[in-house]
Amino acid sequence: MAKNPQGWGLKVPAKWLKEFFRLPEAILVGSFAGVILMGALLLRLPWSQRTPVGFLDALFTSTSAVCVTGLIVVDTATAFTPFGQTVIMLLIQAGGLGIMTFAAIAFQFLGKRLSLKSQAVLHGSFFQQDVGVNFRRIFQQILWLTAITELVGATLLFLALWPRSPHLAADLFSSVFHAISAFCNAGFSIYTDNCMQKGLSLLFTGTIMGLIVLGGLGHMVVHEVWQKVWGSLPGRAKAADTRRLSAHSRVVLWATAFLILGGACGLLILGLTAAETTWGAKIEAALFQSITARTAGFNTVDIGRLPQASLLLLIILMFIGGSPASCAGGIKTTAFAISLAELRARMRGETEVNLLNRRIPKETLSRVSILIRLAVLWNIVGFFLLLVTEAKQPGMGMHNIIFEQISAFGTVGLSTGITDKLSVIGRIWIIATMFVGRLGPLTLAIWFFPAKQINVLCPEGRIMIG
Repeated sequence: MAKNPQGWGLKVPAKWLKEFFRLPEAILVGSFAGVILMGALLLRLPWSQRTPVGFLDALFTSTSAVCVTGLIVVDTATAFTPFGQTVIMLLIQAGGLGIMTFAAIAFQFLGKRLSLKSQAVLHGSFFQQDVGVNFRRIFQQILWLTAITELVGATLLFLALWPRSPHLAADLFSSVFHAISAFCNAGFSIYTDNCMQKGLSLLFTGTIMGLIVLGGLGHMVVHEVWQKVWGSLPGRAKAADTRRLSAHSRVVLWATAFLILGGACGLLILGLTAAETTWGAKIEAALFQSITARTAGFNTVDIGRLPQASLLLLIILMFIGGSPASCAGGIKTTAFAISLAELRARMRGETEVNLLNRRIPKETLSRVSILIRLAVLWNIVGFFLLLVTEAKQPGMGMHNIIFEQISAFGTVGLSTGITDKLSVIGRIWIIATMFVGRLGPLTLAIWFFPAKQINVLCPEGRIMIG
């Protein structure tokens, strides 16, 4: 225990602090926080701004980019120069793949090795298999898949934009920016009205939807699917690549398909805006909003004009979010599927929880329960705080505030149009919520409250419920 040098009697638990910051979760939290701060400083540079942007707004933008959220308090298209937009794009890429990924790449170029703790962080971010898998080979394949996917996406977006404008350089930059933003599920756009502007073709919006879905599945799921498809091609020897998808991948794919189709059908039933006049426009808008609500934050309709029932459906989708080890936030599709499977099992009086003919370990059930409770608790606190701090702001109804809070937590980026009207306290809270949503409340809880061995058991108590 180290005493305060000024003699105030305060004691700093030096050993505890040392162990506290040696946890793998501390590396993850610290790396994200460091890159966010560096991004905010870069966005404050004079050649990053077209119009003056204060430090809090720069910090908000940097947090939104690194946490791949997409909420903005200043217009990305008009407030930042091409240099500033490039900084945002790089922050999105760093946040989408994970800061530790770039650390691994840098160390590889320098001929050095990551520490075992750093490798544990990377392994936990990408893999569901045992530690014995060929870490380096699969990790490199994931990076190549990411690069190829974004390159193909940028090419398709460029082909969609090219006939509309003679400005090839601007269209090329826009294609790369939106491809990275979509695959990383960030929702940032260098168009003032996002994807609502007239003239965007089905190729453009379809490519955005495809990139969002791939980015929200999770790196290992995409890698498994690619291995299976590649191994099934004619002329290739049947190998382990063609084995059945893992239980994790199958749950992710089924849950994703259910949420996309269910969300689209729900929006068609509950209603969209008056701008969608034909069934074709309604189906396209419903499908786009269903996909983007869970992960990304792009929008082709004015979210603020949606019926409140449709907003509630989007809130549910945003709270669930994308899949583990992906660019998305929320409680994740697997937690949603496991919680439904547990509810079904408990209502049937079953002692074991099964999902897609696989038994779910009790440890996983416990982590899902803690995750959902922490997520609900954090958002309830956010509701109350924002209702108190933003009550006097015009156009701040309860549904707007709830939508904004869940959008930040799910790192989605959709808004009913109140983000730039938030107070200083409101902006700081949304910054914290985006940070928690990207890292996950369970990760932060493990960091702050590491597991302890309990040596004393309290007597059992019987308490009535229900």
